[in-house]
Amino acid sequence: MKMFFHGLAALGLGFALASSAAAAEYPLEEPEPIDWSFSGPFGTYDKGQLQRGFKVYREVCSACHSLNLVAFRNLEDLGYTEEQVRAIAAEYEVEDGPNEAGDMFTRPAKPSDHFPPPFANPEQAAASNNGAVPPDFSLLAKARAVERGFPTFLFDIFTQYAEGGVDYTHALLTGYEEPPEGVEVPPGTYYNPYFINGISLAMAPPIADGMVTYDDGAPETLDQYSRDVSAFMMWAAEPHMEARKATGFTVMVFLLLFGGLVFLTKRKVWAEVH
Repeated sequence: MKMFFHGLAALGLGFALASSAAAAEYPLEEPEPIDWSFSGPFGTYDKGQLQRGFKVYREVCSACHSLNLVAFRNLEDLGYTEEQVRAIAAEYEVEDGPNEAGDMFTRPAKPSDHFPPPFANPEQAAASNNGAVPPDFSLLAKARAVERGFPTFLFDIFTQYAEGGVDYTHALLTGYEEPPEGVEVPPGTYYNPYFINGISLAMAPPIADGMVTYDDGAPETLDQYSRDVSAFMMWAAEPHMEARKATGFTVMVFLLLFGGLVFLTKRKVWAEVH
């Protein structure tokens, strides 16, 4: 009997630990799905939105976040002309060399160059950002997302939901708020219930209403900025998404036609067999 009560006590302790762990799961709030232009099997990128997102990245995000895997020439996918891409690249300085004297030198970037990082090394990046290294933007939209539990992920198979990363980014950028009463955050961090790794993060709210001027008349609000830069990050992570979807649709049509022909052939071959 004594061992029985000890077992109950241990079981109760286990439930308490499990409840405590569940209470500490992050994010505290899950991002709401947004109706993106590229959602679903037939979705495509909105080039106007991508250009706005690129502008937000250049004027705000590029001060801390690199874009190492994207070359300037890739910007033609956003609707920029070859001359515009050359002009954008020329605004950046990249390191090249060695020259004939064996020294490294800097020169204006060319379309074949990749975006130069804002910091020389991770240590410099961490020293400038409260000890946290800002992640590279190239693949972030595919690498960071909130896992969708059962049964939601089953429906995602049929809807081809793949926008978890951009939903998360938009929620994070728009989710900064004052900590609730009784909640303390570490010094130098900022409360955000959508943050996937904790109760707060080292990045201060990076953008606010009116910080970036749009040329196409789009709203200059935090929500719009967040949507646009998130869409740009999705393109950076998956620039060939439209071609992939078109290929997948072609393959599915082929398989349906091929399956129908095989079925009709089978009926023809075995028509005389009872």
